[in-house]
Amino acid sequence: MQHKVQRALVSVSDKTGIEDFAKSLAELGVELLSTGGTHRRLVEAGVPVTEVSAYTGFPEMMDGRVKTLHPKVHGGILALRDEASHTSAMGEHGIDGIDLVVVNLYPFEATIAKEGVTRAEAIEQIDIGGPSMVRSAAKNHRFVGIVTEPSDYDQVLEELRTNDGALTDAFRARLAQKAFARTAQYDATISRWIFEQDGGESPYPETFSLAGSKQLDLRYGENPHQTAAFYTQGGITEPCVATAEVLGGKALSYNNLVDLDAALALAKEFEEPFACVIKHTNPCGAAAAGNMREALEQAWSGDPISAFGSVLAFTRPLDLACAEFLVEGNRFVEAIVAPSFDADALELLTGKPKWGKSVRLLAIGAFGPGTRAEADVEVRKIVGGFLLQGRDLTAEGVESFKTVSKAAPSDDQLAELAFANKIAKHVKSNAIVLTQGRTVVGVGAGQMSRVDSVRLAAHKAGDRAAGSVLASDAFFPFPDGVEAAIEAGVVALVEPGGSVRDDAVIEACDAKGVPMVFSGARHFRH
Repeated sequence: MQHKVQRALVSVSDKTGIEDFAKSLAELGVELLSTGGTHRRLVEAGVPVTEVSAYTGFPEMMDGRVKTLHPKVHGGILALRDEASHTSAMGEHGIDGIDLVVVNLYPFEATIAKEGVTRAEAIEQIDIGGPSMVRSAAKNHRFVGIVTEPSDYDQVLEELRTNDGALTDAFRARLAQKAFARTAQYDATISRWIFEQDGGESPYPETFSLAGSKQLDLRYGENPHQTAAFYTQGGITEPCVATAEVLGGKALSYNNLVDLDAALALAKEFEEPFACVIKHTNPCGAAAAGNMREALEQAWSGDPISAFGSVLAFTRPLDLACAEFLVEGNRFVEAIVAPSFDADALELLTGKPKWGKSVRLLAIGAFGPGTRAEADVEVRKIVGGFLLQGRDLTAEGVESFKTVSKAAPSDDQLAELAFANKIAKHVKSNAIVLTQGRTVVGVGAGQMSRVDSVRLAAHKAGDRAAGSVLASDAFFPFPDGVEAAIEAGVVALVEPGGSVRDDAVIEACDAKGVPMVFSGARHFRH
């Protein structure tokens, strides 16, 4: 049923493009009602508009908290135009029909993202009248159009011009779906924020809503026959892929985004110059050094074959020296995330054939261990539900290690074990990482038995296994893994401990005079 738009209520927090949109509505013969700041903007722009308080006969009060919560507003929105009792009530109480509602909500998400925002400031940005009007209009979308985003203004005008001042049923339904999604997202963000502020006996609320705004329709998902889209959440303050500035390259893919997130998670473990090379969410190379070029070269050396087509993360701005290394020879990567890109490095990467049009470059600003948000949670979807867990932000260092073997590791070995331990927590289980000189030389990931992960890591390391240290994400269930590592040349090991066969594992180290330390914490990554 097409119903001509005769009257619109316009009340927006984000006033982007509102003057031009309102002028166009007025030119189409639409009578405009408005509130507060929006009314002032439209009057200043010369748009004919009536203030809502003049229409309702009831003034705005309580610093604008009460202005649209009135029967003449909600009755005009909710009335069924084909129901006699509704139209009769409208006539009896002087209620005019409102056929189009243009509302976007107070910027709660942007407010809580500001550093140092107070609770009172955040609470004041919880919109009440806005969501009420949005939901009223969306519920009555048989007759009323609801517009919640400036990006929809042009399409609304096109619809009105095409349909003699009316909106089609299908278009109103699409707007209603978007409106309910917006209020759901808004309420989910508020609910989550209040829970985080006040906490409770459990770190997890009784109900949990996950809401986001679609940023991209992706070409496909993990595989070409799967569909996919990328959504972002509001109120995020942590530097992350979701809020990154894309500086160049092809459109991001599902796998790019997953790998970039994994690369950045590993890079956030380190304050110093650090680079990592990620393939299928696992680090095939990683290194810390005195400068970024050295870190990149050493990280690339971890597994140069696997590094082709990888994703990289840097803890410092990507400079020209790094860019020159990357474009040399036959090197190629899918995407790079860094705090920023130096101008000459960006020019080289975007101007080089094969690189410029392909490699995705993401700048996210400065980051480090201290920028990670502990309140954020990890979500794992399963059929019929989902799992929540806290992020694994711990990384045991030398101060947490307990020497359990007869031989004690040297200070240099302890420092190397701490480095390897940070890497191992970002490798899929069963995870084994070999490092030397704060450089990953071999990784065994995702194997069903830990001894196979050891053998794989040693195979990847080759000659560099000799003199390396080993980190394991979980305990060795049998001595065979330790024996294989020592045979390959490993000179010190760190694992969580906790196996019923710990004594046998430690004896295998003592038999060869190789030091082992327990970290006391497991880091499974499924």
